[in-house]
Amino acid sequence: MGVPIKPSEITPEAVYISRRRFFRDTARLAAASLILSACRPKNTPSPAADASAAYPAPAATGCADELGDALTDYQDVTGYTNYYEFSTDKSGPTRLAANLTTSPWSVAVSGLVDQPHTFDIDEIKALFDQEERIYRMRCVEAWSMVIPWIGFPLKKLLELVKPTSDAKFVRFETLYDPEQMPGQKNSFFPFPYVEGLRLDEAMHSLTLLATGLYGRDLSPQNGAPVRLVVPWKYGFKSIKSIVKIDLVSEMPVSLWMASGPNEYGFYANVNPNVPHPRWSQATERRIGESGRRDTLMFNGYEDEVASLYAGMDLAVNF
Repeated sequence: MGVPIKPSEITPEAVYISRRRFFRDTARLAAASLILSACRPKNTPSPAADASAAYPAPAATGCADELGDALTDYQDVTGYTNYYEFSTDKSGPTRLAANLTTSPWSVAVSGLVDQPHTFDIDEIKALFDQEERIYRMRCVEAWSMVIPWIGFPLKKLLELVKPTSDAKFVRFETLYDPEQMPGQKNSFFPFPYVEGLRLDEAMHSLTLLATGLYGRDLSPQNGAPVRLVVPWKYGFKSIKSIVKIDLVSEMPVSLWMASGPNEYGFYANVNPNVPHPRWSQATERRIGESGRRDTLMFNGYEDEVASLYAGMDLAVNF
């Protein structure tokens, strides 16, 4: 348990080759920039350098998360990503996603709701106050980051469309455009990317629809223009570049459940006591640090979310 994972164990060649508003005036932007610069890790661009990409959200509330863990370097957050729609290589999406068209963009919310609606991305930013959330992100591959996201609770959007009493789950779908997303031509994966949450998970106050990070718009490789962030679950649950959200009665089958049903379950809660079939989850490698650290149950959010799974066998419902 807890031993380092070889790259070949994570993506074996034979099987997994293919895995708001804007600032309104200069004074407000300058104030946010000063606060951010006080705790910005090296190589992090200043929002003042690109006013068109900055939100009037609270500036960074600190240099660390609530556990005291330092923010991951901006260059690592934007340069080390899993985005198989573009590439199975960690650095590939940074280059291949650079020209992804993210405006205009719409997100259709429908299914078991009383008021279905298709939201334009600018409408989303205008309707919902953007706030900063510093969350830990734990990848199923046993590496992790600490990221200052910008976004709003998914709950607010769902309350607007009014789920019916029959709605039990939320199904999310990524853009399907193989010409822009060359990785979608890989026939091993059943694209488009699909993910799902139980309705109570989706309505939890920690569940975020993110539109930015580090005070800037999301970069394409990080899931622009809008993605899901569920900090107590492995990163693959936080689906990127969302175009559809449906309220449904039956548990959705996610892309990873369909691709590797013996390895990936619906819940994907961070759990150091349940190993992946090919590696331990007891420890993790924090990007930018040497050595390894213990993995925390529910990624350190146990007090907030454990009650969602009371009475469940988390080894079976993995």
